Amino acid sequence: MKDKVEFRKVREFGEIISDSFLFVKQNFKPLLKSFGCFCGVFIIAGLITSVFTQMQISGLQSDFDNGNYSANVSTWNLLFTWRYILLILFMILNYTAIYTTVLSYIALYIVKGNAAPNLEEVWSYFKFYFLRIMFGGILTSIIWTVCFVCCIIPGIYITPAFFIIYSIMVLENTNWADAFNRSYQLPKNNWWVTMATILIVLIITITFTTVIQLPGYLVLMIAAFTHKGDEMMQWYQIIVYVLQYLSQVFFIIPIVASALIHFNLVERKESTGLLARIENFGHSADPQFHSEEEY
Repeated sequence: MKDKVEFRKVREFGEIISDSFLFVKQNFKPLLKSFGCFCGVFIIAGLITSVFTQMQISGLQSDFDNGNYSANVSTWNLLFTWRYILLILFMILNYTAIYTTVLSYIALYIVKGNAAPNLEEVWSYFKFYFLRIMFGGILTSIIWTVCFVCCIIPGIYITPAFFIIYSIMVLENTNWADAFNRSYQLPKNNWWVTMATILIVLIITITFTTVIQLPGYLVLMIAAFTHKGDEMMQWYQIIVYVLQYLSQVFFIIPIVASALIHFNLVERKESTGLLARIENFGHSADPQFHSEEEY
């Protein structure tokens, strides 16, 4: 059996990718358990909202096709206000929960000396970092979007920085402003390798999610070409949404990779992990778990 994944070390391009999968493999059950407990409610809420919105849109579209326009104008306006707001809200909460859960798990894994934390420990970190990650994520998304809209090149340039900003916030226990400044400093002199690693990780993640979602889209296309009824099409659309939300479990991979990239950049600049191992050489004391009061 391979040794437990050590985060605080210098890694080459391929090692970051392979160790991301190795960490998920070694921690599959406890990590997935944490993911289900802390992210499941938001995934289910988002799924239900998406399904009901799509079903109502299908019903309204059918009425429009039959020439019933006036009766549905107010319903359309209502649909694209509060339900659309709900979709955005659950999307934000969903992604925040995924990032917070995985990064809290990794932070505790490191603190406990490469040992899997339990749900109570993950929850103590989760509730502390959740709002910090959520508001930081909103700010990051706004800046990222503006950079891409104004000019694509700035958006590409800041990608490595924004990819690791959440890892910095949790793993270094810092606020968004400090993490924002640090995220720009760390990738310097390693921008190309970092960007290439991010691209490969994202391509792998997209491939996995596509494979999961592909059967649903194929069934939906076949149903459309065979002129199935509206009610049957709605059920196929529900299957597609279920597969989309289930595939979000693969988002664990890029988040783990972001933590490995973060520590790789830190070690290349500061060698904090190496210095810690040198200082602890010859000591056999068990690592101490720090309670949330220290945060």
